[in-house]
Amino acid sequence: MNAQAPFNPGGTLPESPPVAAAETRAVAPLLVSGIEAIARSRLLTVAADALLGEVAALLSSAQISVVVVCDSSGTALGAVTETTLVRRLGLGQADFFTTQARDVMTPDFTACALEDQLSDVLAMMHARGLIHVLLLDADRHAIGVLNARDGLRALLAAGNHEETLLRNYVMGIGYQ
Repeated sequence: MNAQAPFNPGGTLPESPPVAAAETRAVAPLLVSGIEAIARSRLLTVAADALLGEVAALLSSAQISVVVVCDSSGTALGAVTETTLVRRLGLGQADFFTTQARDVMTPDFTACALEDQLSDVLAMMHARGLIHVLLLDADRHAIGVLNARDGLRALLAAGNHEETLLRNYVMGIGYQ
């Protein structure tokens, strides 16, 4: 007796479970957690009562232009950027030796979480003209700083990986 294949109007065969799983992994969205190590390495924090001299010293020795102001438990209270610091000092609204970080920080900062999709965060950053956003955990503790350049590099690398998978599939090599 001949067994007939089920009717398949599209004319394509269903993918085998291992192939379908590989395709799902290949197109899975990249989360912020994918670049957590880089974001953690960019985190600079100061206490709310730190003087601007300390903030300026941190900014001058880093490759990031933001310092996160935290309370004693590590909860993010605000951010001080190079631009804010220079503006306040230039306008005579602050002094390196007497002004505290809490007096010049921006309390309404933009943040993201590890489980956010990187592409969504980068789109939001682009729409708002931001270079970096703070990475916070559920308790609003600062755990990193997401830089747009780092995020774009990660998306580019993920795209190149997908291109390699597609090329290997078409060439008959399969998924690696």
